[in-house]
Amino acid sequence: MPKQSFADKYGPYALVAGGSYGLGAAFAEGIARRGLNLVILARNKAALQATAARIADQYGVEVIAIEADLTDIGEVKKRISALDVEIGLLVYDAASVPIGPFADATEAQLESAVAVNVRAPLVLTKLLSTPMIDRGRGGVVLMSSLAGGQGSPNLATYAATKAFNTVLAEGLWKELAPRGVDVLVCTAGAIMTPGYEQAESSRPAPGTLPAVTVAEQTLNALGRGPVVIPGPVNKIGRFMMTRLLSRRATIGIMAKNTGGLS
Repeated sequence: MPKQSFADKYGPYALVAGGSYGLGAAFAEGIARRGLNLVILARNKAALQATAARIADQYGVEVIAIEADLTDIGEVKKRISALDVEIGLLVYDAASVPIGPFADATEAQLESAVAVNVRAPLVLTKLLSTPMIDRGRGGVVLMSSLAGGQGSPNLATYAATKAFNTVLAEGLWKELAPRGVDVLVCTAGAIMTPGYEQAESSRPAPGTLPAVTVAEQTLNALGRGPVVIPGPVNKIGRFMMTRLLSRRATIGIMAKNTGGLS
């Protein structure tokens, strides 16, 4: 049997949550380059519409822009379910990142992190994977982080939510592969996005990659295993921190890198 093309396996539409700028926009562009139409979902209306227009013009694909707040998952589900398109690929890139000491975080910030980083990817994966299973083809990409491999001081809540996505994707990779649905988690290091550039006042962290590099390496890895770690520096770092060092030591290393965040 000939190997399916990316578009045949994951088309005709892909949904990118958090697709208005940064890594999400890089994913949307990479998917459009592979011949799929798009649904991009984000909260920033101006950035969302600009990205949709640019990709549609450059790649000749249909791009449906949905302005929505991922903390309101009921409304998001309603908007997606109303679409008369077949979505064969979900890429969930949206994130809420409370930065700073846990003692200083508000309950609203913590609830937003759980809603955007845990509840929304879980519910959207369920919503969109069900018809994929029925069709016997499709894909799901969830974004995680090297911060989620261990406790990360001053990013404690964010790191915990990313650990959830890693474990969820690994379990679903094994469950859904026999049903024709590929699941992948991207465990990324620092990514050169507008948000990162604003937060990072000094030199970029070791292993920092452009958003397009992370997106391309992730899309190329879909269907090849449960986890992708873009960049050789990040692969080495994760191996050392998960295989060679104690948990106490890895938390200490993270504290040196994240202890100054506020």
